[in-house]
Amino acid sequence: MPLRESLAAHTVSAAYELGWSPLKNGELLTAAEAAGFEVLITTDTKLKYQQNPASRAIAIIVLGTAHWPRIKTAPR
Repeated sequence: MPLRESLAAHTVSAAYELGWSPLKNGELLTAAEAAGFEVLITTDTKLKYQQNPASRAIAIIVLGTAHWPRIKTAPR
């Protein structure tokens, strides 16, 4: 997982590794907050329409693609 390798200074977990794959929308955010995660990175571009991120304690980063070469070369 190239993104994980780029975040080597941080603890990175995937939802499926934690058994959270069945969780949807708010349930996933609630579980991540309860587990002490500070940031959720997702490619779900519809998340902002499904959830109110302002009401969350967790930061949410929405990537426009899961295609690593595009993410890696995106302007910062």
